[in-house]
Amino acid sequence: MMRHSRVVKWNILFQSCVYPAARKLQEGNLRMKSLVAARTVLAILLLGFGAVCAKAQAAPPAYVIPPLEKIQSQAELDKAITALDTALFDAYNTCDLAKFSSLLDDNVEFYHDQGGVTLGKEKLTQSIKDNICGGDVRRELVPGTLQIYHMKGYGAVEIGVHRFYHPKTNGTVGEGRFITLWQYKDGAWKITRAISYDHHAVQDVPTK
Repeated sequence: MMRHSRVVKWNILFQSCVYPAARKLQEGNLRMKSLVAARTVLAILLLGFGAVCAKAQAAPPAYVIPPLEKIQSQAELDKAITALDTALFDAYNTCDLAKFSSLLDDNVEFYHDQGGVTLGKEKLTQSIKDNICGGDVRRELVPGTLQIYHMKGYGAVEIGVHRFYHPKTNGTVGEGRFITLWQYKDGAWKITRAISYDHHAVQDVPTK
């Protein structure tokens, strides 16, 4: 009888003290685990958001060359024509004939002091394919030589000096002057006339 009474008292003590304490401890552990999990998810979300923001800040919108009538200053004209020159010779250097051709007027005239005259977009594009696309010619604009002038109601003319490197054969660097006439018509900038002249070897320029 005495033993049974002790068991009953122990059960009462367990239910009233030990069990609630254990239960609270378990609930506390669960809350702690939930808090840690929530903090982990928040950290992952913040890292992902930060990466997206950094990528957005590092990649500004691509520059869109404006139409002639939207250009209001010499600085804007310089930026537009420089971008066109870069686009043209990026296509030239990489043999992107579709892009190169898209920047030419159908009736373009190209004058070269050593190669003669090439008339028409198709013939000029074919000439680039035949003579440049072997991968041993790369054109670079000589820094500080580009001059750009507005042509009222027509477009702009650019004048400068460029060099031609031969990366495969390490041949002598060539240099020449150029004049390029850009017309803005029907929503697009295109070359109508181009002159490349005064070609000569440059001895003091290292090959690239």
